[in-house]
Amino acid sequence: MTEDVRYQMLVDWLAQELPALFAGQGWGEVPQASLSPASSDASFRRYFRWQAGERTFIVMDAPPPQEDCRPFVRMAELLAEMGVHVPQVLLADLPRGFLLLSDLGRQTYLDVISADNADALFEDALQALVAFQRLLRPAEFAEYDRALLKRELQLFPDWYVARELRAEFTAAQQQAWERICELLIDSALAQLQVLVHRDYMPRNLMLSTPNPGVLDFQDAVWGPVTYDVTSLFKDAFLSWPQSRVETWLQRYYQLAGEAGIALPSSFAEFQRASDLMGVQRHLKVIGIFARICHRDGKPKYLGDVPRFFAYIDEVLSRRPELAELGQLLAQLRQPSAVPA
Repeated sequence: MTEDVRYQMLVDWLAQELPALFAGQGWGEVPQASLSPASSDASFRRYFRWQAGERTFIVMDAPPPQEDCRPFVRMAELLAEMGVHVPQVLLADLPRGFLLLSDLGRQTYLDVISADNADALFEDALQALVAFQRLLRPAEFAEYDRALLKRELQLFPDWYVARELRAEFTAAQQQAWERICELLIDSALAQLQVLVHRDYMPRNLMLSTPNPGVLDFQDAVWGPVTYDVTSLFKDAFLSWPQSRVETWLQRYYQLAGEAGIALPSSFAEFQRASDLMGVQRHLKVIGIFARICHRDGKPKYLGDVPRFFAYIDEVLSRRPELAELGQLLAQLRQPSAVPA
């Protein structure tokens, strides 16, 4: 099915469903409106903004079978119950992959954040993070278990090393890689397990009232407590001085402790767990960006790979237990590691 056909299906769906929504809300007749692209991401989902005067909605197009709207609807319900500002699902056609959502605004954190306002914006983001980490685990939640952590790490050799570098591990490098993976996975599984958004970063936080509006939570799982707070400060688009990151991590450590979230007894232990969790995520993201390039034909994401290697290098400089990873990455960066 072509993109144009899905778009027409979406327009027809809105024409059919909006009159009943407007009547039920006491809004009168459906006015003439525009439907324009709102955003897109690395997935198959698309978003449009429906606008008539001051009234706006967001329309999600999530084409089956590549996408499934049900986790989004379920997570929106759970997060709203915890007091997190998320889009309200106003209309849903789950079999066809269409949702009509409340509009949380036009500006993401990424659009507006600066060195001057970052403290205030991240304070709100940390408050929201702690709120949803207090959620008791629903029975249907998938676990961020050893198998999933391992599959994510494997994206690095499968896609970045093999496809981007056109190289492969030697037997010794493969053994080193397996030891590195075990260290990172063991650290992740030793942590308190909570709700993990999996992409909690400025691009998915909206400047809104109440602040922030939280988006892109449909892939949430039950996993390590440091995952989201680490992602927040080390994402694909913004890098911050390590001194500021440590200050924000200390603020989270304080807020989470006050909320009764069980963290390591010392901030030093917490920071080590955050560092190792970050390295797991950075390696995964590098692999994902290579996959998006070589499988999906979207090479622009590879431009952010050096940022993630810089994050890893910063951690390597103070974590001697990751020396073997440093050696492996140094070998991969040598020109001889890549065939001519």
